[in-house]
Amino acid sequence: MNFNEKSYTVPAGACPVPVILDTDTYNEIDDQFALVYALLTPECINLRGVTAAPFLNSRSTSAADGMEKSYREIVRIIDLMGFGGRVPAYRGATAFLPDRMTPVRSEAVDFIIAEAKRARGRCEKLFVVAIGAITNLASALLIAPDIAGDIVVVWLGGHDHKQAHNREFNLYEDVPAAQVVIDSAAPFVRVPCDHVASALTMQPEELERELADCGEPGRYLCTIFRDYVEEHKSVDKVIWDISAVSYLTSPQSTEWEIIPRERLEDDSSWSFPETACRMLIARKIDRAALFNDIYTRLRAHVKAAGR
Repeated sequence: MNFNEKSYTVPAGACPVPVILDTDTYNEIDDQFALVYALLTPECINLRGVTAAPFLNSRSTSAADGMEKSYREIVRIIDLMGFGGRVPAYRGATAFLPDRMTPVRSEAVDFIIAEAKRARGRCEKLFVVAIGAITNLASALLIAPDIAGDIVVVWLGGHDHKQAHNREFNLYEDVPAAQVVIDSAAPFVRVPCDHVASALTMQPEELERELADCGEPGRYLCTIFRDYVEEHKSVDKVIWDISAVSYLTSPQSTEWEIIPRERLEDDSSWSFPETACRMLIARKIDRAALFNDIYTRLRAHVKAAGR
């Protein structure tokens, strides 16, 4: 088995593990960094595919539009990194869950279910790393609840418990979906946003300095980053989503704690029932270690590929 359910770790020698990255890639500009990071770590991650998650904000006109824009951005990044034809992308849900009982079917959902069952056949766990609204995975669990025993969920969602409110984008876009996943039997790893992933701030000057020799992929990341901060009249941007990928690529860069399983209430608050179920939660991230790993890997990749 490629996962220790007591320690929430991947045993030595079990890598690379099969992974699906579920991402609302066009929502901001940090998902692109997370996808690049996943592609750069083949010794840790066997990226089986990338699924597009829905989102609705100023960069989309509907959840379906957000998903489609994310799908196109996934394809763009995969091609830009030279993985076209090797890592498939799948369209996901065109709407959020209407309630905790009703799935939204899509090719992404079918892919998640099929990959979970393939992992079962290999006596492995499939790791689903979700960095957006968790609609696709929740739908898969509603359609095929038996796959809960075949997957490990890693989700960037919600805030740290010491945050006064829990109105975090990935969570409040689809609270029923988050409840379905958290209440499932699947092992659950959560990276909170505020007070944890929020440490991953980046300024354009640092990024451009570090990625100056990283060819076309580096130029693209720098361009979308600077465009985003200028549009939002900001001096920096948090690259939230690499925190979830780092659970598999650089677990030592984060302080983790096994705690009783949280419960997500309808008002998006956390409660802590008495339960024997456990989960893993991130407490603190080493910003420098994580960014340096990405810079080093991207330079090496570009040099090797002649890109």
